[in-house]
Amino acid sequence: MKFEKPKFVKKTADVVNNLNDSTKERIRIIIEETDTRYGRIFDISIQVLIFLSILVYCLGTLPNLSPLWTKTLNIINNVCYVVFTIEYFGRIYITKHRLKYIFSFFGIIDLLAILPFLFAKQFDLRAIRALRIFRIISALKISKYSDALERFAIALRIIRPELTLFFILTGVFIFLSAAGIYYFENEAQPKAFASIFHSLWWSIITLTTVGYGDVYPITLGGRVFTFFILLIGLGIITIPTGLIASALSSARNLESAELKEQQKEKEDNN
Repeated sequence: MKFEKPKFVKKTADVVNNLNDSTKERIRIIIEETDTRYGRIFDISIQVLIFLSILVYCLGTLPNLSPLWTKTLNIINNVCYVVFTIEYFGRIYITKHRLKYIFSFFGIIDLLAILPFLFAKQFDLRAIRALRIFRIISALKISKYSDALERFAIALRIIRPELTLFFILTGVFIFLSAAGIYYFENEAQPKAFASIFHSLWWSIITLTTVGYGDVYPITLGGRVFTFFILLIGLGIITIPTGLIASALSSARNLESAELKEQQKEKEDNN
């Protein structure tokens, strides 16, 4: 025999559910809707706290800080952490697809931003504090540039084979240049070019035209070899730039063609 719940129990449950939905919607508007007054205040406040927390992180690395400054910075840092923690769990509370948010790029960044606060006593997580810089991207609403990001993703898909070949050839050139400079410079500089593995550092910074100057050839053969490697390095830098620029242009053309087709379909339907 089944017993139905009394009507007042059902009504109470409905009232509670409505209150929960109403509260969740209000929180969602504050956190996600930047067009509203409270949404703008919340958004600006989070941005200010992010910049403030990064500033505190940088100031905390200064040597010989006075105890007063250290205490003040710790208080500000803890306040920022508390707000970020509330925001993180608030976003989990309001979202329909919680796992999708938790494992999304910004969800992971939001979590990394509060991990040092949540597990400060158990683990030394100070090193990941610098990752909160990525929260600026989230706070500045990168979704505004979603179309541009989508075009960039399409462009990368278009030139994927070319980029794959480019990186393979770059790896080959890095190895060959490391082997070549080792052959020319090993006897003259046995410490700097002790092996091909040691020569890889020189090879990478030369091919990328960075040239820190900490390791350089002193023999005539090594200098001539370096000259040709630098020429190859200039080509290595320009190739992906040209590929990406061309692919972005193709992606824009594809987007324009799709928009024209959609407009044509609407006109035909009307």
